[in-house]
Amino acid sequence: MILDVQFKIKNNPYYQRYIRENSYWYKILNREPNRFKEFEEQAKERYGLRPADKINRMLETMEMLQTLMSSFK
Repeated sequence: MILDVQFKIKNNPYYQRYIRENSYWYKILNREPNRFKEFEEQAKERYGLRPADKINRMLETMEMLQTLMSSFK
């Protein structure tokens, strides 16, 4: 694996965890380091790190707070 890809993985705990859970990515990234973007997208999708996921979590939290507030009235 090229050093650039190794540094990117080492500096991000989500990437480290994802590559340990899906070890087939070691072989893929060793042979084709240009597929790091694909690895990155899959890791973000798995752990909900995409902007859409963050917005959905925020909306769910707001809905829960509204429900709590309405139950106290």
